[in-house]
Amino acid sequence: MKALSTALATLALMTSLGAAAHEPVYGQEKLAILQEQPLAHLPGKKALMLTVDYAPGQATVPHRHAGAAMAYVLEGAITSRVNDGPSVTYQAGQSWFEPAGSQHPVSANASQTQPAKLLVFMLMDAKDEVLTPLEH
Repeated sequence: MKALSTALATLALMTSLGAAAHEPVYGQEKLAILQEQPLAHLPGKKALMLTVDYAPGQATVPHRHAGAAMAYVLEGAITSRVNDGPSVTYQAGQSWFEPAGSQHPVSANASQTQPAKLLVFMLMDAKDEVLTPLEH
């Protein structure tokens, strides 16, 4: 009987550790701004080009973008959800669009073992941040 109890306790611990291993790791992705250009024909606006590198299991905190964004997967696979739409996993070579003001509750490396990388192009107000974390 004691062996069964120990086995069940071990199984419960392994199950909880397995679940924790697949929880996204927030705030450790690498963001690199490649270009930031004011738009002379649109005063107060700028274009921004950046990359986001995700290690396995990493994710960006749920957030919103004040400006419009286009994302292109350079490497690996990214799971993204915009506003109330479904979560979609995009492979290298695929892209999506986020209208200005969209909420982005999911942006994560789809893999627990392989890195992923995004190229993002944004049009935004010159004073706007790249992203604003969503309030809970």
